[in-house]
Amino acid sequence: MRSLLIAALLTFGAKGAMAELLSLSTLSDYFNAIQTVEAPFRQINDDGSVSTGKVYIKRPGRMRFEYDPPNDALVIARSSAVVIIDKKSNQPPESYPLRRTPLALILARNVDLTQARMVVGHGLDGDATIVTAQDPKNPEYGTIEMRFSAAPVELTEWVVRTDEGGTTKVVLGPLTKGRDLSSDLFDVDEYRRGEDR
Repeated sequence: MRSLLIAALLTFGAKGAMAELLSLSTLSDYFNAIQTVEAPFRQINDDGSVSTGKVYIKRPGRMRFEYDPPNDALVIARSSAVVIIDKKSNQPPESYPLRRTPLALILARNVDLTQARMVVGHGLDGDATIVTAQDPKNPEYGTIEMRFSAAPVELTEWVVRTDEGGTTKVVLGPLTKGRDLSSDLFDVDEYRRGEDR
């Protein structure tokens, strides 16, 4: 009987150790330590369709989504703007202010999830820490819900929700950090040149 009780306590202790709520300061430090990231991704769109591709991040402020065929689109964040490029379209690229998207929160030069009114949700979902954040000055820009593993601390997915009710989920594959990413990856000038044609 005593051995069964000890085994039960050990099992409970092991499960408890797995479910660790990561602090907001730990997660802020995680983002601020990142210089570059590249990873495959799977995107579940608002209409239920699925896209795949590769994402590149160069902090601060730069991100590139390369979508696999048949999509062949590019989304590039740089210089405070998000540019959407549809290579199959004759239309010029669409551009939006980066600060109006929740992605600006993780691309900022200094990520501080502890600041007032930025985080509106912080909890555990199984073994993952879930953080929902918004621009504290402009909550109407939408939210980003991020999922983190604990061992090691790693961003595994995010869900962007717009104020209009749109939802886009991005699930990340294995992250490769610290590689030298060329600034050309985030150059949109060659695509914008077509705007004057």
